[in-house]
Amino acid sequence: MKKVLVILGSRSDEAICKPALDLLTEFGVEYNYHISSAHRNPVQTAELAQGAVAAGIGVIIAAAGMAAHLPGVIAAHTPLPVIGLPIASGSLNGVDSLYSIVQMPPGVPVACVGINNAKNAALLAIQILATASPELAARFAQYKADLASPR
Repeated sequence: MKKVLVILGSRSDEAICKPALDLLTEFGVEYNYHISSAHRNPVQTAELAQGAVAAGIGVIIAAAGMAAHLPGVIAAHTPLPVIGLPIASGSLNGVDSLYSIVQMPPGVPVACVGINNAKNAALLAIQILATASPELAARFAQYKADLASPR
């Protein structure tokens, strides 16, 4: 099964992203994890995106706050689907990040989940990988069925 590449723009985003990593582990989805800023480490960031296919990656989650350029930069350097995770930070508390991620130019699509919603980023990545894995699709279907069960 393909893996997920999780890239954070800053170490300060780790606590917000932990639920995504926990959920990927719960579903048995392997992931590679990196901290690489689109601004402070542009060459490394581009290399991660460009090497993702060869590394067995099937989908990328890119988490970023403030200007949130990371998901778009990643998408510009890979043919893989990219999920942007806007992080609440700065005076706009993540709204700037959300707008930066959803307003990609034509030809550079980036999916976007809610501000700080790492769990949904992981679930979307799992759904994408499940299109090529009947076993993962069955686990995801069970997860959805469990959500519908009365608590």
